[in-house]
Amino acid sequence: MTRELFFDTDCISAFLWIKDTNILQALYGGYIVLPEPVFQELSNPRVPHLRKRVEDLIEKKVASLKYIEPGTKEYHLYRELQKGKKAIGKGEASGIALAVIYDGILASNNYKDIAPFIKMYNLKHVDTGMILKEAYEKNIITEKEGNDIWCKMLQRNRKLPSATFSDYLHNL
Repeated sequence: MTRELFFDTDCISAFLWIKDTNILQALYGGYIVLPEPVFQELSNPRVPHLRKRVEDLIEKKVASLKYIEPGTKEYHLYRELQKGKKAIGKGEASGIALAVIYDGILASNNYKDIAPFIKMYNLKHVDTGMILKEAYEKNIITEKEGNDIWCKMLQRNRKLPSATFSDYLHNL
């Protein structure tokens, strides 16, 4: 894979909250891009450990930070996505804008909000379930490990489409 993955807050948070970014590193190390608005959302003083984990990923060059500079194409698209009837949050908007402009992949769990934009811009998209499935298919994790990770994510109030990883795998 050579395309960058532009993560929104909810997707990267699923891994940060459970203190396990090894899968992301194994699958996408060096291709993970965190838009600056996502970094800001993860910098909430009430949860400083999330920012620390992101900084560790950046320091290890597993991930990079991308600013959306005023006056750029991505800035105009980012601002446009935050207006109107279908306005979306900063994390989703920044991920979409960067994925569109840089021909990348959007990593987001918030399908309800992003679905119209995926279709509109013909974006490739992954979510936490797809990432875990890819890790399983590449023998990075076993099904049991996937279930353990899934359970931890649910315990941290991450929204996932099935009760277990096994259900997700076998009901696609």
